Amino acid sequence: MSYDEVFTVLGAGVMSGKGAAASVWRGQGSNITRQILKCTRWQLEETTDFITCPYHYFCDSSYPGDYSTAVGVVVAVFAAYCLLSAAAFTVAEIGGGATAAGGVGRIKRKYLVPSGPFLLPLVLLVLAKGQRINAVFPLARFGPALLLTLQASALAFRNEADGDVRYAVLEASTVSGILHASLYLDAIVLPYYTGTDALRWSRFSGECPTCLCRMEPLVVGGRTVLYRGLSKTALAIIFALCSRMVCRIYGEERLSVWTRSALEMASWVFVSGDAIYLAGWALAEGAAAVFAVYALVGSLVFLCVFGKVYRFLAWAENRQVQWKPSLSCHNVV
Repeated sequence: MSYDEVFTVLGAGVMSGKGAAASVWRGQGSNITRQILKCTRWQLEETTDFITCPYHYFCDSSYPGDYSTAVGVVVAVFAAYCLLSAAAFTVAEIGGGATAAGGVGRIKRKYLVPSGPFLLPLVLLVLAKGQRINAVFPLARFGPALLLTLQASALAFRNEADGDVRYAVLEASTVSGILHASLYLDAIVLPYYTGTDALRWSRFSGECPTCLCRMEPLVVGGRTVLYRGLSKTALAIIFALCSRMVCRIYGEERLSVWTRSALEMASWVFVSGDAIYLAGWALAEGAAAVFAVYALVGSLVFLCVFGKVYRFLAWAENRQVQWKPSLSCHNVV
């Protein structure tokens, strides 16, 4: 959804302001909308109108502008590749392709999945510059989909390395990448969610282009969308990856294995919940393109969960066959 469409949708809820504000809105609507949705610092002013304008805010930050459309195209292609590569390797693991490929297959996968040491820095670069990427693949709308793809990849595909030291470095870099990606995404979506709430539940006072009157205080991140990048989902994934590291270095005892499995299971539940929530939010907003993107990411998450369940059932069946007592007939003379 472009900013002109956002302006059309949100503008209807704020056109009931004063005449001066309405004229400013008609003359510079698209630019004002962009500035409000990208505002990173809101200033609260004192007001004497405690009945109709108890809270008066204005944007106290400037926006440097968008990157070119070519950057948006490159980011869209990169995001599509991350999604497709994670889905392809998940299908390969379900079919047993990753096991049959041996060590070479694991090395290739390590460099081709979004959570690998090659693509993870690119994901961080995209999210770090994401506030100015608003064409083709605006990260204010699609950024959570990229983070969910990264989280699903980190949970589904373990880092493979020859030695414990190299493995610990790779796992620690993945943990750091998940944490930084969550923080970078919050820096993109929180101003957008705040600005969305400001446009929906405010009216222009006419004192300045971005001066808004509100009946309730403006909350960072808004009250409409509850999704956050740095949340219990990100923390659960970080704890799950750390438990993997501990099990790999110090050995997989019964307690550590159950702890790791419980953390990974909780992480999958949280990731699945985020995917469902974001798809439902996009559907409620009526944004078909946004819903399609989150539906694809949700399909990837549930495909990964299915692969985990499928491999667990296969492991349980093999274990049952191994421990099944052999029946033989003995003739006692």
